[in-house]
Amino acid sequence: MQLLDTARLKADRRPAFRALQEGWQLLGATPGQFAQPADLPAEAGWISAPVLGPVADVLQQVGQWSLDGPPRRFDAEDWWYRLRFDLAEGQGPSGLLLHLDGLATVADIWLNGQLILSSTDMFLAHRCEVGQILQASGNELVMVFRSLDEALSKRRPRPRWRAPMIENQQLRWFRTTLLGRTPGWSPPAAVVGPWRGVWLSESPQVELAELALQPRVQGADGRLSVNCTLNAKAGAQLEQVTLILSRQGQTWQQNLSVSADGRWQGDVLVSDVALWWPHTHGEPALYECALQIVGSGQMQALTMSLGAVGFRTIELDQSGDGFALRVNGVPVFCRGACWTPLDAVRLDAPDRAAYEEAIAQVRRAGMNMVRVGGTMSYEADAFYDECDRQGVLVWQELMFANMDYPEEPAFVALAQEEVHQQCQRWQGRPALAVLCGNSEVEQQAAMFGATRDRWVPALFHDTLAQVCRERRPDVPYWPSSAHGGAFPHQGDVGTTSYYGVGAYMRALDDARRAQVRFATECLAFSNAPEPDGLAAMPGGLSLRMHHPAWKARAPRDLGAGWDFEDVRDHYVAQLFDVDPGRLRYSDHDRYLALGRVAVGEVMSATFAEWRRAASVCQGAMIWFLRDLWPGAGWGVVDSLGQPKAPYYYLKRALQPLSIALTDEGGNGLFVHATNETAEPIKASVEVTAWRHGATQVGQGVKEIELSARSAQSWPLMSWFDWFADWSFAYRFGPLTAQVLVAVLRDENGRELARAHAFPGGLNLPVERDLGLQATAGCLAPGYFEVTLVSARFAQSVHWDVDGISPDDAYFHLSPGETRTLRVNLRGKASTAQVLSGGLRALNLDGQVSIQMESGPSL
Repeated sequence: MQLLDTARLKADRRPAFRALQEGWQLLGATPGQFAQPADLPAEAGWISAPVLGPVADVLQQVGQWSLDGPPRRFDAEDWWYRLRFDLAEGQGPSGLLLHLDGLATVADIWLNGQLILSSTDMFLAHRCEVGQILQASGNELVMVFRSLDEALSKRRPRPRWRAPMIENQQLRWFRTTLLGRTPGWSPPAAVVGPWRGVWLSESPQVELAELALQPRVQGADGRLSVNCTLNAKAGAQLEQVTLILSRQGQTWQQNLSVSADGRWQGDVLVSDVALWWPHTHGEPALYECALQIVGSGQMQALTMSLGAVGFRTIELDQSGDGFALRVNGVPVFCRGACWTPLDAVRLDAPDRAAYEEAIAQVRRAGMNMVRVGGTMSYEADAFYDECDRQGVLVWQELMFANMDYPEEPAFVALAQEEVHQQCQRWQGRPALAVLCGNSEVEQQAAMFGATRDRWVPALFHDTLAQVCRERRPDVPYWPSSAHGGAFPHQGDVGTTSYYGVGAYMRALDDARRAQVRFATECLAFSNAPEPDGLAAMPGGLSLRMHHPAWKARAPRDLGAGWDFEDVRDHYVAQLFDVDPGRLRYSDHDRYLALGRVAVGEVMSATFAEWRRAASVCQGAMIWFLRDLWPGAGWGVVDSLGQPKAPYYYLKRALQPLSIALTDEGGNGLFVHATNETAEPIKASVEVTAWRHGATQVGQGVKEIELSARSAQSWPLMSWFDWFADWSFAYRFGPLTAQVLVAVLRDENGRELARAHAFPGGLNLPVERDLGLQATAGCLAPGYFEVTLVSARFAQSVHWDVDGISPDDAYFHLSPGETRTLRVNLRGKASTAQVLSGGLRALNLDGQVSIQMESGPSL
């Protein structure tokens, strides 16, 4: 018998939990070589797995495969897993349950020679009652994952359109991730095998079979409704079930009533409720939720944790052909990135701490949303826990992308079961902001030439939409990541995949002209990592971008005559007036430096456009947050978790309090300020103009008031009593200033944000000496405070220190400005008391060494 696991109960709270993670053996075989466990060899060919995981992960653990080695088609073979185990001492088999949380993809499972499960959907979790099959000792659990290539070779109806990014169009029939099966952008590590936990548990006293949690906001109060099915063990009867909420020492509770069909239901009212907000707009307040259950006879009273819930409202505003989210009635500019698994081989991260740090990194960047796209996988509970806790919204897609999915009843029923089960996992989670049917299915159909009637598959517009709306009625549903308009990816209607600035190499002003409403993905570039990230590539720091090992990891669309390094080079040429091809072979290090800075400048300029008060854009997701493997991938963070240059530009541009400068042509420069906080602020904006690196040629100061949740814009010339061609629009003489610096300060003079404009372009003259100095003091082993000052303007100052994690990098330093930053060292250097290395600037020839203070200041 198979039962769905709600996954709302935390694993560490499940009764008599025993993970079956160690002691497994793995065997590869030709498709169909072995039909059942009895046919398997006793010992020959088996590999001992240190820890259970997908095939690629196990082979990686034992040193028989690596992403740096020759590619291997894991889909080409049958893969057998075998575990022999005894039950714990004193534990009987009666009532034991076997949990299989993720099986990729065509799998059969035997226990003690008996077939107990067949699965064809890697996104389903299974639970099997095995008490009648288990024995005290000598148990054998066997799993086989059949060759997907073999399954794909069977004749099936052809799709009505093609998805060029996908190697085999018949993948549409199988519920599996596209990662590892999309040459050009994902590493060749197709996920085959158990990719989530396998574990045993005792049958609980009370089983939570179905759960609906609905937190609602009613005026100043919150109301949590629960509707669930609770099944007690035979001979026991439930007498009282109490719903309990708690936060910061306060408790609210209410006894539930039971209906005629056996469902327990009721609600708890929280007066003056603390609302959950994305972190950019307030506190992500959470309440712990539990059921207290009292039964008859020998049944012990128990408390069943249901995890944390949050009270918030999310509304979708489509007025004027737009797409905008309102959280608790407040319009929220959603900005962030498309999420990728933290481990592209295992898919799940190794521990909860990895998710905690990854979401903290999102938060530090000023991002308030991540998109889990349909090309990836459903994330672990720990991911959603951290998004809830840290106040990061989730655009959650169902795992469908680009392809023409079947309408065959069995496939549709499986998809419904999958989505129903995932929605069970997401009950009550406040971070869940949008449920989206798929990634780019409508766009792919339109671009391939399918007729308009095929752009709106019923699977996503009706069938799965109904499941989502029933299970999470508080979360807006959207049928596809690109949807709305005369064609699905029309930028000024609904949502779109926007690549005008980026892959389509349009000028930076296209970000405004396109009138983008909401970009579910955008700004894809091949982003060179920092030296530590380069060192992790095959060939290490000596590798050059023209080398095949480098180009093999440069993202590209299959069939295109260009890759995303060509896109980056295009903007290097535009912004710096250089020939990237010539620079690449004449000065490879400067070529990389200009590429890093160019992408950062493009991204920050684009978001400056989209966050203006007059902009119609209400959200944008960078494609990607993090690389899938070492290389110059799409991520603004490398696969090791270290930020790349664009991350720091975004970190400055996306904060709740921000400032920007834009060139409005003949109207001159404009200043734009944003305050997303709940409090109004009184501040000043100081704009200083610099010529030839150190000569101040103008300064204007304006006292401003920014209302809560507001954005304002001003023409810069209104702050001066005389005219200056600050934007160099009229060109009646030499350039008035090479750099303008705008600083937003609070009433106490504390800097809140900073922005720059380069009227003559970013290609400032390279100088022998900027008067740049850096002094470091050691606060603790591996942790330093660095003070910087420069006599002349220093452009895109960055670190030349191994293993460094700084507060900031690729920042501009004004003449005479003193700036203090904190940095820490990672890895082997994490205990150092001396910071060895230096700083570089884009307009400095050479490096400036970091000077240590007269002794470690521990």
